[in-house]
Amino acid sequence: MSVVVYLKKFQPKKKRDKTQMKQIVSATDTAYGTLNVKVSGYDMTVVEHYSQYIHNLCNRLGIQVAESYALPTKSTEVMLMQEQGNKMYVDAVLKTHQRVVQLSSLNTSLCPVFVDVLLKNQPEGVQLSVKEHTEADFQARFKARPELEGLIAQINQ
Repeated sequence: MSVVVYLKKFQPKKKRDKTQMKQIVSATDTAYGTLNVKVSGYDMTVVEHYSQYIHNLCNRLGIQVAESYALPTKSTEVMLMQEQGNKMYVDAVLKTHQRVVQLSSLNTSLCPVFVDVLLKNQPEGVQLSVKEHTEADFQARFKARPELEGLIAQINQ
């Protein structure tokens, strides 16, 4: 009995490149341009599974998925006021999870069927929206870091 050992060649880790915005595909007579299918809800597991379902459906229908990503989670505090007094306290914290499946060149004749299937299989408590991709949508992917931006401004002065 012989044993074969495969050695993996060591490669140093590459520095992660800054994420670049991909070119926005414009609409034609027969196809929509770059579209964002946004899924949001309070239950992260349901939101994640529904976005995976959308991605798999696109693969089966031959719809080109440009990319799929998560947006930063948004927290909302629910405040409650006491019956006597004016003091408020936090009753609950709601976290909204969002996922985006970005489509490019969706065929106009396939779109109504695609959206109908999505709506018929939409889970309870999940919001769905489809809109054109803009540069503002690209910027919304990143968390704002004001302290870091302040330090960079100090260095550049």
